[in-house]
Amino acid sequence: MSWPLYEVFVRGKRGLNHVHVGSLHAPDAETALHNARDLYTRRNEGVSIWVVRSADITASSPDEKDAFFDPSADKVYRHPTFYSIPDDVPHI
Repeated sequence: MSWPLYEVFVRGKRGLNHVHVGSLHAPDAETALHNARDLYTRRNEGVSIWVVRSADITASSPDEKDAFFDPSADKVYRHPTFYSIPDDVPHI
């Protein structure tokens, strides 16, 4: 029997976001978390670790980006160019 694959995300001491740092196999999430700590934060560079089963991740494909993100292009009211700015409103 093979162990599931986990994706590992680490937030660094100076970072605001978790960053994908790699993958590992483990029998469960708790073991994956401990193994990720030992493998990806050996020099105490992290303050938080996420482990997520790869099978639980759903992502869009970069090859389909035009079709996937195209629906937002037809909503012109979301863009500030759709509105007239009165003269008495300061411009930044």
